[in-house]
Amino acid sequence: MNLDELYSELTLKTKTKHVLVVLDGLGDIATKEQNYLTPLEAAHTPNLDALAKDSAQGRMIPVAPGITPGSGPGHLGLFGYDPLEFQVGRGVIEALGLGLELQPGDVCARANFATLDAKGIVTDRRAGRIPTETCEKMVALLTAKIKKIGDTQVIIKAGKEHRFVVVFRGQGLEGPLTDADPNREGFAIPAVKPRDPKNAKQKKMAKLIADFYQLALPILAKQKPANGFLMRGIAHQPHIPLFADRYLLKPACLAVYPMYKGLAQLVGMVKIEGPQTIAEQFERYLKEYDNYDFFFIHYKYTDKYGEDGNFAAKQKAIEEFDAALPILLKKKPDVLAVTGDHSTPCALHGHSWHPQPVMIHSATSGSDKLDRFTETGANSGSLGIFPAKFMIRLMQANAKMFDKFGA
Repeated sequence: MNLDELYSELTLKTKTKHVLVVLDGLGDIATKEQNYLTPLEAAHTPNLDALAKDSAQGRMIPVAPGITPGSGPGHLGLFGYDPLEFQVGRGVIEALGLGLELQPGDVCARANFATLDAKGIVTDRRAGRIPTETCEKMVALLTAKIKKIGDTQVIIKAGKEHRFVVVFRGQGLEGPLTDADPNREGFAIPAVKPRDPKNAKQKKMAKLIADFYQLALPILAKQKPANGFLMRGIAHQPHIPLFADRYLLKPACLAVYPMYKGLAQLVGMVKIEGPQTIAEQFERYLKEYDNYDFFFIHYKYTDKYGEDGNFAAKQKAIEEFDAALPILLKKKPDVLAVTGDHSTPCALHGHSWHPQPVMIHSATSGSDKLDRFTETGANSGSLGIFPAKFMIRLMQANAKMFDKFGA
């Protein structure tokens, strides 16, 4: 019997309510330049701190020690799916989040509009984070002229800000491929390659991507600042067990950005559309409280400002989250977990391998006698340091959803 089978055997159906709140990229590192404080430690967070006094804390490893995760693996781990076992291309997640109905054999790519110089060198991977309206206009230019490549249909849909998705629908296609993204400025866009050089379907898909670039770049050449684009997460949709079957919980998602809606949809969560701010998300949670057993609530801006290296803005985003928290607490769930999907240290301007802080509050969590929710406090918490794939299992345990193991 493997561990998941054991959990399933022990799981009891209850009427408990669970809320997983994810401040994307919450974790950070203390540096001399910031007086040895993280944004979470520097922030004024009276509501999180009040919870901390009656909660258990710890830190989570998203994938494995030293491995820096993308948002996909980071969230799949939080949902209890081992990211090494369940690998999902970012394009699939983005497509689902944008409401596209995928068909068997579809290959999806997550894309960013970017700025290129005259030599084709990437000078800004996000084209200055163009407004969503500009992105929609750019996508309209592409869709007007690129509908098919050979016998393959091309579907292009705008996301938020600089993001969009491309779906290739045809026969004999498969991922995953390498990225058409240097992942840093100062380099040209690399050609994609099959992950398996012997896979004919991946070879065909790589040729389609090259053809798509050849058609699309001239259309964008005179646009400013978004005169190019990058593609990554090029893959097809894998089979993943549904969240409701795995945990005996009816789940819902409250997220703003398409990618996180897509991740939730991938495991069978219901996407609740409409709310655009964290306060609106919490208000909608109150309205939907009786309709679901599990709520995944996502907050993006901690990650966004971490990637920008903006310590003050990340600190402010945490404070804005904290100010809205009392709305959620009007209907306190049986188990409330607050954490991040990974760390995004301002000093690194990107995701990192550092364990993210986590706090679990329930009638059975006990108190770690900590006055605040911070990385430093979490280091001494009773949860210790554990893999993120056990997050949901700990929430179930706190809700008394497991029978005793053995005599």
